[in-house]
Amino acid sequence: MALIALGSAGAHRAGANAITDWNNITTDTILGALPAERGSLSIDFPMVHIAMFDAVNAIDRRYTTYIGRPTTDPHGASQEAAAIAAAYTVLRGNIPSRRAQLDASYASSLAALPAGAGRDRGVAVGAEVGTAVLAWRADDGRLSPVAPYIPGSEAGAYQLTPPAFAAPINGFLPGVRPFALLRASQFRAYGPPALGSERFARDFNETKRLGALNSTERTAAQTETARFYTENPTTYWARNLGTFVAARNLAPTDHARALAQLWVSLGDASIGCFESKYTYNFWRPITAIQTSLDDGNPDTATDAGWTPLAATPPHPEYPAAHGCATGAVAETIQRIFGAETHVVFTSTVAGTVPHEFFQTDAMVEEVIDARVYGGMHYRTSGVHGVRLGRQTAAWVAEHHFRRVKD
Repeated sequence: MALIALGSAGAHRAGANAITDWNNITTDTILGALPAERGSLSIDFPMVHIAMFDAVNAIDRRYTTYIGRPTTDPHGASQEAAAIAAAYTVLRGNIPSRRAQLDASYASSLAALPAGAGRDRGVAVGAEVGTAVLAWRADDGRLSPVAPYIPGSEAGAYQLTPPAFAAPINGFLPGVRPFALLRASQFRAYGPPALGSERFARDFNETKRLGALNSTERTAAQTETARFYTENPTTYWARNLGTFVAARNLAPTDHARALAQLWVSLGDASIGCFESKYTYNFWRPITAIQTSLDDGNPDTATDAGWTPLAATPPHPEYPAAHGCATGAVAETIQRIFGAETHVVFTSTVAGTVPHEFFQTDAMVEEVIDARVYGGMHYRTSGVHGVRLGRQTAAWVAEHHFRRVKD
């Protein structure tokens, strides 16, 4: 496996800093956006990082371009200015409610760079690439109307879940055009176990035992693991991916490429995951365990008073979205940096500590466990989600972000 080379700190810090800074600005912009704009880690982050990658890569051309090379002459252009202008252009186009904040961040970022032809040419390259990315993603399906969700009434069908009984979220994602996959259903998950099967009974009873709020079998460490993964996914992934790649001390183009490949893989895995979720519309453990409906399985016993440790997210259960995302991230890290890469992720959830991994397989094993311990998923859903994420990331790696041969 060819691994990416680490760069020298002094030579590469400036260009990489702009990418790190605008990864953070993207987080703030999405979180501050109006809900109607559907700012999404599945769409906006990949767009921003594709733009920064293509802009920076246009200057030294180390990798195959993602959507095409700009016509602006990149000779002598500042990679840092190109990254700033590319990210700014995409965010300003996608999230108009945050334009004032973006304008201020843009001005501040550029003011920190030396004035001159290099900065000006970098801005021109980045603006052209950002505009091209916006045009490429126009009418990508994110704003298409979504019919009101009508839950099924039979055993196994997804039902709105307490305490809020909120309408399911991300119903628009199955209709979004993927970034790299041929279609959202390309790696559709196999489907949940049949209700009468031994596997479903095993999954049901494991979550019932270990995922209950008052479980006597779940350890303190397992409880911490469950809570670790309940942070808002946007802040969790933006911070941890940004910090992880920044710590590699890569050359600017390698830095941009690593983040873009991670975000495209994660974005398409999310699109594919929700396509599967809204294909199968499978019920959550809280519904299955509390229900009076007969699942036809003699080895599952309901409990109307059962409550999960963590709040159940408002969307169908199968496959597990955290499994899809973590599978995509683990596969991408493995392909770029190696299977035994040291990874440290953090969570902002109170009472949690940093989690350290020395193999990418450990990342996915833990997230599968965590969603069972939290009481919002079955084990099979996590396993199948990881598979979908890994398949997606493998496709991305095999078709994009390829090193240009000397």
